[in-house]
Amino acid sequence: MYFIAVAYRELNEAEPDCGTTFTWVTRAFGPVAGWMGGWGIVIADIIVMANLAQIAGAYSFTLANELGLHNSLDSSTFWSTAAGLLWIGVMTWISFRGIEVSARLQYALLTIEVLTLIMVVGVAVWKVYSGSAPAGSAKPSFSWLWPSGLSMSVLSSTVLLAAFIYWGWDSAVSTNEEADDPSRTPGRAAVISTLLLLVIYVFVSIATVAFAGTGDKGIGLGNESNADDVFTAIGPSLFGDTFLGHAGLALLAISILTSSAASTQTTVLPTARTALSMGVFRALPAKFSTVHPRYQTPTWSTLGMGIASAGFYLLMTLISTNILGALIGAIGLQIAFYYGITGFACAWFYRHSLRTSARHFVNRGLIPCLGGAFLFLMFAYAVKSYAEPDYLLDDNGKNVTIWGFGAVVVVGVVSLLGGFALMALQWSRDAAFFRGRTLRTGSFEDLQRWRAEGTQYGVIGGDVTITQEGDLVTDGGLSGVPTGPTPTTGEGETR
Repeated sequence: MYFIAVAYRELNEAEPDCGTTFTWVTRAFGPVAGWMGGWGIVIADIIVMANLAQIAGAYSFTLANELGLHNSLDSSTFWSTAAGLLWIGVMTWISFRGIEVSARLQYALLTIEVLTLIMVVGVAVWKVYSGSAPAGSAKPSFSWLWPSGLSMSVLSSTVLLAAFIYWGWDSAVSTNEEADDPSRTPGRAAVISTLLLLVIYVFVSIATVAFAGTGDKGIGLGNESNADDVFTAIGPSLFGDTFLGHAGLALLAISILTSSAASTQTTVLPTARTALSMGVFRALPAKFSTVHPRYQTPTWSTLGMGIASAGFYLLMTLISTNILGALIGAIGLQIAFYYGITGFACAWFYRHSLRTSARHFVNRGLIPCLGGAFLFLMFAYAVKSYAEPDYLLDDNGKNVTIWGFGAVVVVGVVSLLGGFALMALQWSRDAAFFRGRTLRTGSFEDLQRWRAEGTQYGVIGGDVTITQEGDLVTDGGLSGVPTGPTPTTGEGETR
């Protein structure tokens, strides 16, 4: 993740565009690869919303139970789904209301999460070293951090699960055009947030394993009944049955709820802006390029993301709740694809400047290439593992398959390949993007030359115009890029 975050930082410095992977991969490899990179972002975000909504819906009732409103609705598929759909609607609306509102909400939600996790780590470690932890606990060891003894199939699945866990830092980059310093701040945020995530996950994971142990009884992490929700399993033993204990359990439930809610919002934000960029460059219908004149946020891109996510979540729930279990692995495949291709795009885009300095060679070539190669290798091994019919089992121990293959690989690969059909449809309707007329392909040096000439973008047409200063102008207003002199339509009329 760190290697890909470095690639994001370097590419964002050259071209801070809210399309991120879509725009950068198009610059490096051309419109087909760029469109599929953008599709990887969109489909991964739509699919993950089903998982996040399910968690948010169920934990809404869990929190109510901890606060004294006793119920068992968290185990009800109907009510959890209804609450999950409500959460999607709320977070979509907040994202639509503007980036400032979204940012303030994220500050509040993240503060609650981080403070609660610090409390969990502190209490768990204190109980382990004071001898008051339950039977099966163990003192932390550095050997826990070394993945020895894992086969390639297990390692690849684990890596893609980790990619899912660490995923989301690129949301900061997707809002680059709305940042105070678009070319620098978002890239730094991507790298810093990746490192912070690493620290948080390492400490929380070590504390949890140390406190609960790996046994298959009670709160042990090897107990299959605890696999779906570790924190609920260890919470009562961790905090006790006192007033403070119940307060700790309530904070834990709030933290998980706010985490899923915050993740829902940071899923809507990058997808809407990717679709906005694709709409502006006519890789998607022009409707996706509209921007609200007051809130300065993507309109149809944001609302469409919410509608598509809600529809997918409802469809998967109606088909089978077991399919939801296949989604995390499927999302891992999509993340590996679009992160990996971004890493390679960085090295190829900067290919002519890699030998100008050691820093350029390492940060623009070596690190991004290693990140991309590793993710693509894990993608290949994971596809082989996920295709096994017995990879995913339902609650009754039966294989969860589609067309005879493991459901994970079918959901992940088919959803990615489905992008080619949608791309062909858009190509048949409007071929301008695919012919290189709206977004030119070239190297870093080419982009610098085009900027000097004012030709870094092609002729957009329709309701979208790109000025000589590089401002994108739509019928709804500027798309969020820093404005230069008063833009015009190119026909002598000021918008």
